Amino acid sequence: MTVSNPNNTNTNYTVPLIVLTSLFFMWGFITSLNDILIPHLKAVFDLTYFKAMAVNSAFFGAYFVVSYPAGIMVKKVGYQKGLVIGLLIAAIGCVGFALAANIHEYSVFLLALFVLASGITVLQVSANPYVSRLGPEHTASSRLTLTQAFNSLGTTVAPYFGAVLILSVAVLSSAELEQMTDEALQAYNLERSKAVMLPYFMLASALGALALVFSFLKLPTIAQDNSETIDSSDSIWKHSHLVLGVVAIFCYVGAEVAIGSVLTNFFAQPEIGGMPEHEAAKYVSLYWGGAMIGRFIGAYVMLKVKANMVLAFNATMSALFVVITMITTGQIAMYAILAVGLFNSIMFPTIFSLAINRLGALSSRGSGVLCMGIVGGALIPPVQGLIADISTLQVSFFIPVLCYLYIVFYGVKGAIPKS
Repeated sequence: MTVSNPNNTNTNYTVPLIVLTSLFFMWGFITSLNDILIPHLKAVFDLTYFKAMAVNSAFFGAYFVVSYPAGIMVKKVGYQKGLVIGLLIAAIGCVGFALAANIHEYSVFLLALFVLASGITVLQVSANPYVSRLGPEHTASSRLTLTQAFNSLGTTVAPYFGAVLILSVAVLSSAELEQMTDEALQAYNLERSKAVMLPYFMLASALGALALVFSFLKLPTIAQDNSETIDSSDSIWKHSHLVLGVVAIFCYVGAEVAIGSVLTNFFAQPEIGGMPEHEAAKYVSLYWGGAMIGRFIGAYVMLKVKANMVLAFNATMSALFVVITMITTGQIAMYAILAVGLFNSIMFPTIFSLAINRLGALSSRGSGVLCMGIVGGALIPPVQGLIADISTLQVSFFIPVLCYLYIVFYGVKGAIPKS
């Protein structure tokens, strides 16, 4: 079925939207699993916070490198083929990551993560604008937020999954490690690094199966019709709400990832939670679970309230709770930072849909440029990690505060199209 008018309210897109939620779940799951990988690899390779954040740099750096070419590719092959290609690349990355455990080289882990994230990038560039256009324009933010809620289901489940399969591997004490020979220590660390093999082989199998399914599904084709030919005088860079939206995506992803990446170590600190890492990791599920709940709520709220104002409110609340985390200790600090997840909920889909609003035939390219903003997840966490090394984790949280303040500006003013 070819859909010449994506805003046709008479077409039933329920089944395609249900099918697409599986993809949102999968890439949410994979992305959130990085929050478990960081403390795991930090311990296995004895890394500083700054070096451990290279996991995010490799993963989210792929968005910057791949997003724009992916947007051009999706424009040529269509959304559905783009989904299949993205799934296959991600599956290859998962296999590579699992095999990297046998080599026990941090750089090889990072390379495999880059390949995996490249596949996820293609999925994002394909699926986000596809969902946005499967229905009326005025409900695009609500629709994309609803599907992103299943992305949050994946991010909620993954930390618990990782805590059980990765971080629950027996960890020796510092005293025991000091008594081991170099050969025994090397064998011990190799065994710990192999804890990631089973989870990532399982992910590779699931992604491969999804690629096969999407190869045979008959999804609606959103065609670039004649009314959407690109004006040669037009350019995505002339749309300020898109350009400012790229910065907003940069800030949002950077803040959300930076916070999630340090939660396990933060909750393990004596003055905060004082718990073992494998227990602390399970609390990370609450951070992402809040985002899932918030997206279901936000999908309804944005049917009643303008999306840009909901965005500004949520960003304000996120900044407030991060500040509370910085100035308190114990359970107050713990639950304040977990509450940020609830208000993070609607930010990505809302920024995305606001930024590509009124782009028409430039939507695919705009989507690619927007996904380049996800590189914030590669650049902002290392900055927070460096500050944590120099000072403390609590002090380093001021970086996300700055990010949320920019998003407040975008919601209030920057998201409004000039024409």
